[in-house]
Amino acid sequence: MKNRFEKMTTLENVLKFFHDGMTLMFGGFGGVGSPPTIINGILEKGIKNLTLIGNDTGFPHIGIGQLVSQERAAKVIASHIGSNPFAGQMMHEGRLEVEFSPQGILAERIRAGGVGLPGVLSDIGIDNEIVKKGKNIIQLNGKEYLVETALTAEVSIVYAKKADEYGNLIYDKSARNTNPLVAMAGNITIAEAEEIVPLGSLDPEEIVTPGVFVDYVIPSKGVNWKWAWE
Repeated sequence: MKNRFEKMTTLENVLKFFHDGMTLMFGGFGGVGSPPTIINGILEKGIKNLTLIGNDTGFPHIGIGQLVSQERAAKVIASHIGSNPFAGQMMHEGRLEVEFSPQGILAERIRAGGVGLPGVLSDIGIDNEIVKKGKNIIQLNGKEYLVETALTAEVSIVYAKKADEYGNLIYDKSARNTNPLVAMAGNITIAEAEEIVPLGSLDPEEIVTPGVFVDYVIPSKGVNWKWAWE
């Protein structure tokens, strides 16, 4: 387990974990709650052929939507793509594979991945050809259910209002969205924080994501964290 100073790092140091063809899970809802500094770093590094897992494809020029609109994604697993017209266009042209999952089920699949379950059962969408495409159906107590497989990723990226040196995280209102679940489901979880505070500064009752789930913390662009090394 990393000590607190091993977790504190920079964008340059975490970019080594991103590569072509990887599976990347992200927090955010329509761009709110997605880590802008990390996403910009991925764009600048030129990473492509990504499999993106998250609530939606954002907007064309906001958050994760930039990766989609710049054609860095090969596949998306999301609840909807309607706010990003580039995603819909590329899907219809066969340039982007899209797996749709109802929003609550998507969140549950991510949670299942985070806690080590292989999947969950649900009857939501069982009468919808798009939702049930390629999924196993089982019977339990005389009723049919879809097997919704758990979701994990090579790297999860999340965005926090505050983080301490150990990676305990607090989110800002609706920016909390899927971030706590996403933080649990990555083989490596990288948190970007608007503010980094000394260990012990956060009220334990306020902490949403415990630092045990977070491997690295980087500051958002413009955040001063010099004190952490003093």
